[in-house]
Amino acid sequence: RPRIALLDARERGLDEAGLRAWARAYPPAAGAACVSRSYRWPYALVAWGAAARVGVDLERLEPLDRGFAESICTPDERAALGARFDDPALVASLWCGKEALAKALGDPLAHDPRRLQAPLLWPRGEAGIGEAGTWRAEALDGVPDGHVGWLCWRVPPDRPAADAPDRSAAGDRHKVDSTPDRASGGAEALPIAA
Repeated sequence: RPRIALLDARERGLDEAGLRAWARAYPPAAGAACVSRSYRWPYALVAWGAAARVGVDLERLEPLDRGFAESICTPDERAALGARFDDPALVASLWCGKEALAKALGDPLAHDPRRLQAPLLWPRGEAGIGEAGTWRAEALDGVPDGHVGWLCWRVPPDRPAADAPDRSAAGDRHKVDSTPDRASGGAEALPIAA
C-alpha cells in the first residue's frame, strides 16, 4: 500500500523553497519505487510505495469559477454533478482527485482533465479492474482544515488483496497523520477510468 506524510513548513521555519527541498529529500520515501508530492504552502504531501504508480494532490478550498469547474469535467461528470458546481469543496475534491490520478499516470501535464474520470465518482474507489491491474483512489482525512487531499495508486493484477486499502478503522477515507516523527525528521507516515 502507498504511504503518505503531511509536512508542515512552519514546524521547521521553512520558506516555500525549503518546504520543497524537505519534501524531495523526505527520508522515509528515499529509495521508494514511486514517489509523488503536492505543495500548498505551508504544507506538502508526500506519497510513496512499491506500487508502480502513485499520485497525491492537496488543494486549498477556495471559491472557483463555475466555468473552471465545467471545463475540467467529462460530459458524464457535468451531467452527474449539475447544479452542485457551486460547491467549492466538491469542485476542489473533483480537481484534486484528477490531479492525483494524472500524477499516478506519470505526467499531470500530459493528461487533459476533461478526459479523466474523477476518482470522486469511482464506485468503491476503484477503476480499470482487469488484466492490467486496478486503480484505487482515496480521499484523505486529516489534511489541514480548508484543504482537500486525494491519493491514487495502481495495484498490479498479482497483488490486489495485499494492496487494498484498510478501511477497518478509517471508514471510506484514508487518515493522514501529521504527528512529527522525530526519527525520520518529519511527519509520521501511514499506510493508506484509467
